[in-house]
Amino acid sequence: MFRVGLGQDSHRLKLGGSLILGGVEISKDYYLEADSDGDVILHALFNALGSAIGEKPLGFYATPLFKKGITDSKVFLQVILDKLKKQKYKIENVAIVIEAKIPRFEKTLESIRESLAKILAIKEEQVGISPTSGDGLTAFGRGEGIQVFSTVLLSK
Repeated sequence: MFRVGLGQDSHRLKLGGSLILGGVEISKDYYLEADSDGDVILHALFNALGSAIGEKPLGFYATPLFKKGITDSKVFLQVILDKLKKQKYKIENVAIVIEAKIPRFEKTLESIRESLAKILAIKEEQVGISPTSGDGLTAFGRGEGIQVFSTVLLSK
């Protein structure tokens, strides 16, 4: 049996702080406005994994964790990964599309892939990441925030 999931997340980009994407600190010049560390890649991935198995979205689980002082998106993601394991699903591959003007990803893309593979316990070649600025046609492409879409393929 195969399951496909689609997830999305976006946050407003701000000056200062620490920008974390895919579990990797990308910049100390920007951060994403959020109750958590704002890791839109992990948030979109959570929603994709959850949608594939008919679970609730990230906010349902993250809000109570945040109220306990937990802001690390890797902890949030572990919630859905535990549900996958309990239901005996295996991640076949993930695809990530990042729409952003800032930051540029030439130097960090491989680090993000490595991090995601490690977090998900899959091989790097099972992780695809495609950044785009969308030619500046949206707020994300103009540098006002970052939007991520993720798809996943699961097998049982």
